[in-house]
Amino acid sequence: MKDANTITNSHSSHNTTNKIILLDRDGVINNDSDDYVRTVEEWQPIDGSIEAIARLYHAGYRIFVITNQSGLARGYFSLETLQQMHAKFSALLAAHHAKVEHIYFCQHSPDVNCDCRKPKTGLLRQLVADTGLDLTSVPFIGDSLRDLQAADSFGCLPILVKTGNGTQTLDKKLPTQTQIFGNLAEYTDHLLG
Repeated sequence: MKDANTITNSHSSHNTTNKIILLDRDGVINNDSDDYVRTVEEWQPIDGSIEAIARLYHAGYRIFVITNQSGLARGYFSLETLQQMHAKFSALLAAHHAKVEHIYFCQHSPDVNCDCRKPKTGLLRQLVADTGLDLTSVPFIGDSLRDLQAADSFGCLPILVKTGNGTQTLDKKLPTQTQIFGNLAEYTDHLLG
């Protein structure tokens, strides 16, 4: 069911009424690992990322996390461990009186060819189905090409940060609208002025 906060202003040619931010997780919010982030202890925020999310939250943004977590399918960690990682994340945000609205994750391995693993857009479609939000031109911040491709094909604004896999991603063919920032905190400074 839609409420007044989720109805897009029909007079606007692009999305300025919905203050929404979409974030990839590993490499954007927390430090990534080539060996996967497998434990709660290994889940460590990138310097400044928690504070940046808190600033966005207090500026009135609704924040959603869109993340591939194939480590579940690979048996590297359990659903319970993933939930504990996200509880740690939530607690760090709560210390700043902030929160993310929802974490959407794909738990499948790449060979399953599911619809929810980025660069496919199943998680974004699920978010729209759940909330009724219009994600047109909404910033989607990621460190990998698949994040930017998912953003671009869904009509979001692709934002690349140089943390995580970001510096390697710079060498790839990026969607034409891609904006590039050092990290989430730098993007937040830019967005909030």
